[in-house]
Amino acid sequence: MVEIYVDADACPVKDEVLKVVARRNVKVHFVSNQWLRLPQSTLINIVVAPQGPDEADNWIAEHIQKNDICITGDIPLADRCIKKGADVLGHNGKTFTPDSIGMALATRDLMTHLRDIGEIDGGGNRPFSKNDRSRFSSTLDTLVQKRL
Repeated sequence: MVEIYVDADACPVKDEVLKVVARRNVKVHFVSNQWLRLPQSTLINIVVAPQGPDEADNWIAEHIQKNDICITGDIPLADRCIKKGADVLGHNGKTFTPDSIGMALATRDLMTHLRDIGEIDGGGNRPFSKNDRSRFSSTLDTLVQKRL
């Protein structure tokens, strides 16, 4: 049975995940470094990972299995989950695939390097839009249906 793993620290689509979980009756694990206020349900598992860099990511990577779904904006975590045979969905509704993850990792590394040497400022990500939220919900629902 498919399960969903959410890299929940700073995840902007928790409500959309909960709607799909309720509609499709699948288990979800919200993993973060702090307690999250979420509804109580046998379908919802709240995991508080130990403090420290990448501890939540490590928990997800250790527990996720082939055909599960990971929701994350963390590209290295996406890579780890893909290598285990999981589907990976970004917050904007775009999927990471074995074909796209290499370029995503390379771009991330290049941008980090350029920021480190002062060539570009931190800038951040573009604002999260209604279209991103809608695309995410639709794509997650499709992925869950496919796995069921």
